[in-house]
Amino acid sequence: MNLFGSSGRAFLTLLLLALFSAQVGTNGAHAAVTSVAVASNFKSALEKLKPIFENETGHVVQLSAGSSGKLFAQIQAGAPFDVFLSADQETPKKLEEMSLSVAGSRFTYATGELALISSAHLKGALLPLDRLKQGAFQKLAIANPKTAPYGRAALEVLEKWKLKEATPGQWVIGENSAQAFQFVATGNAELGIVAYSHWIERKEGKVYRIPEGDHHPIRQDAVLLKRGQSNPAAVSFLQFLRSERVKNPLLGLGYR
Repeated sequence: MNLFGSSGRAFLTLLLLALFSAQVGTNGAHAAVTSVAVASNFKSALEKLKPIFENETGHVVQLSAGSSGKLFAQIQAGAPFDVFLSADQETPKKLEEMSLSVAGSRFTYATGELALISSAHLKGALLPLDRLKQGAFQKLAIANPKTAPYGRAALEVLEKWKLKEATPGQWVIGENSAQAFQFVATGNAELGIVAYSHWIERKEGKVYRIPEGDHHPIRQDAVLLKRGQSNPAAVSFLQFLRSERVKNPLLGLGYR
């Protein structure tokens, strides 16, 4: 009699691998390398968490950052990633449905926050929200709504504020939230609707934290890809992201 379904067997396999990783990782024996594809908004946060994980386990994490849509396309094309940290829930779910990830491994690792920011190069005392609503700007930077969840959320905000139809000619579209933030940081756009985590990292210019109710929650899911299912470093890394000790640092890095 089969006591476990396919999802149950997958979970047991992950649990056994995680236990194995915990046993051998602490002393550096059998240390492994895992390749993690991460949404651009979470890259800086992950770079702060990465040394903690590596010191605890002896494993090594290699990062590749980009928009969730672009990373999805690379995974479809056979890119050698073990773990995928998306900026949404839909993209990892697609990978699950396409059997490109391990069943039962998907979970929400963070909930993103959106911010309206203004360039530090601007003169005057106008706050970002007042500047936007008064039309006192030439360019507004957002991430590409077609490939970046933060770009889709930015459009929801503009629609909520009744500015979506009035501002398209002023949009500067970044490939991802990080690039949209750079447009503002360099002064190529006066305003930007981007991940709050980018502003937290540098704290340049003025910021308005957009209320959570002005857009759909930006729940960010992680998934173990098929290539990483036998990699103890990949499994151990996902267990680390799910642990309680990661939650408090994330709150200070721009995530809810």
